Amino acid sequence: MSPAAPAPPQPAPAPSTGGDRRPARLAAVVARLEAEHLDAVLLTGLANVRYLTGFTGSSALAVVTRRGEVLFVSDFRYQTQAADEVGDLARVVIEQASLWAGLWQQLASFAYVQVVGFESGHLLHRDFQRLLDTAGGARWTWRPTDGLVEGLREQKDAGEVALIEAANAVAVAALHATLAEVRVGLTELAVAGMLERNLRAAGSEGFPFETIVASGPRAALPHARAAARAIEPDDLLLIDFGAVVGGYCADVTRTVVVGRAGEREREVYDVVRGANALASERVRAGMPGKDADAVARDYIADRGFGEAFGHSLGHGLGLEVHEAPRLARTAEAVLPAGAVVTIEPGVYLPGWGGVRVEDDVHLGPDGPRVLTDFPRELLELG
Repeated sequence: MSPAAPAPPQPAPAPSTGGDRRPARLAAVVARLEAEHLDAVLLTGLANVRYLTGFTGSSALAVVTRRGEVLFVSDFRYQTQAADEVGDLARVVIEQASLWAGLWQQLASFAYVQVVGFESGHLLHRDFQRLLDTAGGARWTWRPTDGLVEGLREQKDAGEVALIEAANAVAVAALHATLAEVRVGLTELAVAGMLERNLRAAGSEGFPFETIVASGPRAALPHARAAARAIEPDDLLLIDFGAVVGGYCADVTRTVVVGRAGEREREVYDVVRGANALASERVRAGMPGKDADAVARDYIADRGFGEAFGHSLGHGLGLEVHEAPRLARTAEAVLPAGAVVTIEPGVYLPGWGGVRVEDDVHLGPDGPRVLTDFPRELLELG
């Protein structure tokens, strides 16, 4: 018989992240501007704005110039918050009406700025039209950029890794508490609600994506939404969820059996668990993303389930739950040192169910280190 879920540990407080890392990040952005022959870049992606300025609100624009000057524009809702979080890193402008009008007015004071990059992956079309149709279009030359800040965010420093590890501790505590409550007859929606309650109780600042709870045959849906289906005896139960600490995300999946596992459940689970263990050991910085994906994919295929593993092995993790780098069949880019990635192989059999086991792994200088401290053997509940 497989072990029951152990008692939940108490998560540690969020770690100290050390000194102010923003000046070093700013210097790295400036170096990229010089390399791309840009006088400045307009940041509209909120995760990138936060990474550089520390601002955690939902409305802001930021400009970084080649001379290291930073212009930050937000609205009146964040007047006190912006002053506290951004501080003296930037020229902070609070606009009562239009962020864009404030941007044009303030940006014009940087006389040396003529060629300005914009984040093509984050700028809405209507806002792109602002660049062309307003005073901005007449005053500056605009050039698209791709991954200018995201490329820096791939490599996590020690403080970032500590926050992701703390988010994993919160996620693990919540999962322990939830599995202790799971029983036959509960709906997937009820389990999702319990888990989200336990995440908040354990210290999560929010939910980085919609919690996935899928039982029985619905576990064959890799991104199933929790539904009104009630858990039946001996069902597979797949739970995929996240936690947030200090703005940084954890992304965890476990599959359990509510009752007793049969031979088929054990066979499929052992394949997925083996792929997870092998990839968590062998995936390293400097390896192309497609080679990392192949470690788990080949393992699963060799055991006869290759067609049942349809998604990629994993993705980067940080201020966003899905960010670079990618671990996928088509990912040519190498995995950078310091990245935190998910390792999430799965096998999905329509009409029967599915199994996924997902951990977050830091690709450090001494090799991979798993940040998700939760049992990986098949748990039988009840």
